[in-house]
Amino acid sequence: MSVKHPIVAITGAMESGSVSVIQALERIFYRERVKAVYIDGSAFRRYDRTAMRDEVNKAKAEGRVLGHFGPDGNHLDKLESLFVEYATSGQGSHRHYLHTSAQAAKYGQAVGTFTPWESMDSDSDLLLYRGLHGAAVADGINIAQHPDLSIGIAPNANLEWMAKIQHEIHDRGVALDDVKNGLLNRLHDYVHHITPQFMRTHINFQLIPLVDTSDPFAAEPVPTADECYLIIHFCDKYWPDFQPLLADIPGAFMTRRNTMVVPSSKMLMAIELVLMPIIHDLIIASREVRGITDVAEDRGAGLCA
Repeated sequence: MSVKHPIVAITGAMESGSVSVIQALERIFYRERVKAVYIDGSAFRRYDRTAMRDEVNKAKAEGRVLGHFGPDGNHLDKLESLFVEYATSGQGSHRHYLHTSAQAAKYGQAVGTFTPWESMDSDSDLLLYRGLHGAAVADGINIAQHPDLSIGIAPNANLEWMAKIQHEIHDRGVALDDVKNGLLNRLHDYVHHITPQFMRTHINFQLIPLVDTSDPFAAEPVPTADECYLIIHFCDKYWPDFQPLLADIPGAFMTRRNTMVVPSSKMLMAIELVLMPIIHDLIIASREVRGITDVAEDRGAGLCA
């Protein structure tokens, strides 16, 4: 944690609502004139796509489980080193994992490969990480201790599986049986390395579907945001004044002393209202320590790679 160079970490899968959190943060960054360097957790995978396929088959033959959820499939040491370096100096190194053909074409590389490591923009107010391990603790590595704000995009298992299944089948052409085997292979690391992180985060957002998702392997459409409610869970560090939030968010209500429920139609508003004062305080404190009293109009704001 660092007052001078704050870190915000979003932990959770893409399908769980992290897009809405990113959108809310971008709005906040523009309003507060915050320049945030964005780090994709996929860049810290240990293997590129081809090598990962080979290593997974090798692990299976040896009776081991290897996947992107667990520490063996990732450079968690390098991620922690980045957090430490950024908190200390506001600098660090990053790279990109090229998920799509469009990304690969931009860099003139193959899909599923990494770009070379390079230094990030040294002129930033905040580091924003989004990936699977922003609150990970494993093998002597404690990433959870570094973020000043740790946000969990907590998964709903069947909802996650539905999105994963349909993505693999329709977008990548993977057979259903192969998708099922892939999900089974992930379960060990999911239970031991993903879900425990949500007990270490400061705020958790979780989408709960209001339609039947009892059989995620059926060909039912993935529930839209309009077919879900958003559950927001707070820890003591960032305990809000609930009364103004309940008054400002139509349809919001409390289910426990630390848990608020929001209609999906007000999800973006709710996330923004919850995160805005936290980001504001982090940036004000950071700029005071750095002696910044004014931000040039042409400096830029929002996310930079």
